[in-house]
Amino acid sequence: MDALKRQAAARALEQVEDGMKLGLGSGSTAKHFVELLGEKVAQGLRVIGVPTSEVTRNDAIRCGVPLTTLEEIDHLDLTIDGADEINGALDLIKGGGGALLREKIVAAASDRMIVIADDSKWSMFSAASPYL
Repeated sequence: MDALKRQAAARALEQVEDGMKLGLGSGSTAKHFVELLGEKVAQGLRVIGVPTSEVTRNDAIRCGVPLTTLEEIDHLDLTIDGADEINGALDLIKGGGGALLREKIVAAASDRMIVIADDSKWSMFSAASPYL
């Protein structure tokens, strides 16, 4: 599964441009994105990120991704985050972890959001589900 998660993260990274302010999501797939982003930063890509969790913050620091907060900037160009479940209609469930509030705040500050997921996140949940 890690190879698929990394592949999904790499596809999202294709949307990142020099000078962007990024929301950095939480979870196992988002971790792959941060690692790949760190590789691009080491090659000269200039970005700054706002992490949605302490785990993501620590991963970004380890990977050399510059960080800021929404107190310092109030607008993000793009947020990349994972999903807990996605169905065929592309409805998604977030919130299996403890970073949901920060994820929502960062997403709301962003012009765009890309949700990355691998095959393990596909579900048959119904759009009529009370959990959406």
